[in-house]
Amino acid sequence: MPVARLVAGVDVGSTAAKAVVLDTASRAVLGVAVTPTGWNPRETGQAVLDTALHEAGTRIDRVVRVVGTGYGRISLPFLHRTVTEITCHARGAHHLAPDTRTVLDVGGQDSKVVAVDERGNVRDFVMNDKCAAGTGRFLQVMTGVLDMTLDEMGDAALRGTPMPLNSMCAVFAETEVIGLIAQGVSKDDLAASIVASVARRLKALTGRVPLVPGCAFTGGLATNPAFARIFSDTLGLAVTVSDMPQATGALGAALIAAQDVAVGGAGGV
Repeated sequence: MPVARLVAGVDVGSTAAKAVVLDTASRAVLGVAVTPTGWNPRETGQAVLDTALHEAGTRIDRVVRVVGTGYGRISLPFLHRTVTEITCHARGAHHLAPDTRTVLDVGGQDSKVVAVDERGNVRDFVMNDKCAAGTGRFLQVMTGVLDMTLDEMGDAALRGTPMPLNSMCAVFAETEVIGLIAQGVSKDDLAASIVASVARRLKALTGRVPLVPGCAFTGGLATNPAFARIFSDTLGLAVTVSDMPQATGALGAALIAAQDVAVGGAGGV
């Protein structure tokens, strides 16, 4: 019986690092790992890959190719090549749901809207990377203001009634929310307002990349169904979440590694 040829994808983001181990023949996911990035992306990238390999019951010497993505990809010495997270999220989301035509990715440092064709290739994209408002970092800051976790914020937002936040800047929005707390506005209503403001930021990005049916939500926020529901309501479009939304980029990187192997681009790690 032939030995399976394995590949891996590693996505080191600003908040979390993810790794996926894939069988090149069946495209079956054999191992998945997610861990906080911390202060050393290089060490975290190696550690998350080791964890995914352990889950897959294999060793690095059986992996023929590793592709990296995410902001920390440049720090990983064991990669064969790197690919942008936009391409990886598109490929991974399409693999998980072949009808995907739009990908929403709210990352720690930026947010992206990606148009995807029927083969999982990027047709167009738009990114918010100039301001923290509308990103995962903005939500993390606001969880500190409201003294709750991200999951608690999502649940609270479902219970609350959103109100407009006037400040367009993350720093001023924080000050505005603190003022609203002092006025006695409930945490539920504030959570709803904060999450809705992020959804509106995403909607504002869609002038060049229109939202169309087949909209996949990826990234760490997508692990809480509350955010997908609120985004769906605000955007006026069904937003779907796969069973591995946080590792979608790593999966896409692994799929690209498998494609490289298929065309003869594999080498030893």
